[in-house]
Amino acid sequence: MMRNLLLSLLLFALPAPQAMADAQERLESFIQGTKSLKARFTQTVSDKTGFTQTVSDKTGRKTQEATGNLFFSRPGKFRWVYQKPYAQLIVGDGSKLWIYDEDLGQVTVRALDQALGDSPAALLAGDNDIAKLFNLKETGVKDGLDWLEATPKSKESGFESVRLGFRGKDIQAMELKDNFGQTTLLRFSNLERNPTLGGSLFRFTPPKGVDILGER
Repeated sequence: MMRNLLLSLLLFALPAPQAMADAQERLESFIQGTKSLKARFTQTVSDKTGFTQTVSDKTGRKTQEATGNLFFSRPGKFRWVYQKPYAQLIVGDGSKLWIYDEDLGQVTVRALDQALGDSPAALLAGDNDIAKLFNLKETGVKDGLDWLEATPKSKESGFESVRLGFRGKDIQAMELKDNFGQTTLLRFSNLERNPTLGGSLFRFTPPKGVDILGER
């Protein structure tokens, strides 16, 4: 389900040495040169047959896309704002992960280090120690983007692989394959690297009256 994508984000063969070095250089260049970022995103989810799933917005209409804005400040601070077809907010404040589902009136909170770990989110908002957590390899050019694939070294991970699409030094797309046969594609637009982001973006206070799950 699209509603659970970012939760799953936070929740095979080794490449040849030269390929790994090239992929690692591309990703590390992005990480080293991007301390903060803001962008628009669109998200689609398909199953292992390639069928694109649909979700309903508040009017009951079917849509194949979710859209919103994202912000991050490395390491460990980020804000994902889903706007359509439903309202959901995900905030990493540096120590805790907050997931606010407005429709359900529910907030889930977890320790950030447990949530981030070797997840795909660590590729964007984590620290610089990428090679310790992932095997990297180039996967060629498709749709005008240079792609690399990261597979987790840990067998405990909840996903199979994540592919990152670059144009030059900027990330343009992120494709996640989970362990349930679903593929989630995120495409980024209006991307701005290293903007000045206020600290309030990465703070969250649960609204009065909501149910809070997890440890505060």
